[in-house]
Amino acid sequence: MIGESRSEFRLKNPPEDSISSVKFGPSSSQFLLVSSWDCSVRLYDVQANSMRTKYTHDRPVLDVSFQDAVHSFSGGLDNKLKMYDLNSNSESVLGSHDNAVRCVEYSNEVNVVLSGGWDGNVKMWDTRTSQCVGTLPQPDKVFTMSNVGEKLVVGTAGRKVFVWDLRNTAYIMQRRESNLKFQTRCIRCSPNKQGYVLSSIEGRVAVEYFDTAPEIQKKKYAFKCHRIKDNDIECIYPVNAISFHQVFNTFATGGSDGYVNIWDGFNKKRLCQFHRYNTGITSLCFSHDGSSLAIGSSYMYEQDVHPDPIPENNVYIRYVTDQETKPK
Repeated sequence: MIGESRSEFRLKNPPEDSISSVKFGPSSSQFLLVSSWDCSVRLYDVQANSMRTKYTHDRPVLDVSFQDAVHSFSGGLDNKLKMYDLNSNSESVLGSHDNAVRCVEYSNEVNVVLSGGWDGNVKMWDTRTSQCVGTLPQPDKVFTMSNVGEKLVVGTAGRKVFVWDLRNTAYIMQRRESNLKFQTRCIRCSPNKQGYVLSSIEGRVAVEYFDTAPEIQKKKYAFKCHRIKDNDIECIYPVNAISFHQVFNTFATGGSDGYVNIWDGFNKKRLCQFHRYNTGITSLCFSHDGSSLAIGSSYMYEQDVHPDPIPENNVYIRYVTDQETKPK
């Protein structure tokens, strides 16, 4: 069995189709939400290695997020944003977009749920009143988004990046373009609130800073990763997933090459690489204390000739050490 060891194990009852998102709870490394193209959202008790509950959408689910220990929010190709009470196992539709809901985030800072859609809008939802309390129009489909403190960073089609201040959404705080030449796949903000990391479909990652002062902008850079040389031919893979270690400000990347790397982005170093998984990495999430990394692994149909049989979908839990995640 790939990756079964004392430091890593597979969750039982994995989704039956590609895994779109894995998210740990905000203050516990015990509970993990997993959304999937099989139209389900599953809650796992990681410590017991058991599925606690499951609910469904009418179409594939593209993202999921905790608000607190007992409420989850999810969206997908049914255009709906659902709220689920994990204690009472009751669900409600919070609202909808005019196209698929691609991203779901919760902002502690302003206490709203954020949904980003292929309709080119980010919507802010007040969960107490189930009302949409703001719409942030984007120029194109929302592909990825991440928030830290009062800032929300949105990556859209056309390699555009927008930084919003959630306390004042009347205008866009910063309009940027990705430094990478190819389509944006994932953006994650650094816990120290200084910037964000962006990945593309072409085996590259960019480290960016919010502060527009020239001396700070000099620090930004991009690097190649998730590339494999085979018989002098370099295979370049999409970098699908990024997750920051909340304590050390280091980050993990996962690619369609089946590898997970951990980077010290601020000192420009790779700290480690895990073993190769049996198929691509679709989603990553460190627990709040940085002790565990959830790894969603699914084949994303990127290759011209598909493997036969199609690899299994799996969620791995890896207990990481300071040696793997702490800046050296």
